[in-house]
Amino acid sequence: MARLRSFQRLAAHFVDIADFLLVYIEEAHPSDGWVSSDAAYNIPKHQCLQDRLRAAQLMREGAPDCPLAVDTMDNASSAAYGAYFERLYIIQEEKVMYQGGRGPEGYKISELRISFLKLHSSFIL
Repeated sequence: MARLRSFQRLAAHFVDIADFLLVYIEEAHPSDGWVSSDAAYNIPKHQCLQDRLRAAQLMREGAPDCPLAVDTMDNASSAAYGAYFERLYIIQEEKVMYQGGRGPEGYKISELRISFLKLHSSFIL
């Protein structure tokens, strides 16, 4: 959730030049699976879309001003974007302009911010 707050701050800063979307995918550390020792929430593996929708509400609470989508149960979005388990992208006119590393190690808001600044400055020049 700390990363989500950083993402929310970045989205608020660049709201005038970009649309932001969070996509909730399968749970990285379900409480009935490979549990992380520092897990802040008790979320079991999603058995159906309703389970995933309920779990996504926690993300909504962490970033209430950002639109939220929920991946399908066959994890189509996660597979298409290699998001397993978190990843940042900038997409412009159907082209990937920035693809961050896979999380948690590759999830770097600072890189995303720099990419936004570079893209924004190219529009101004």
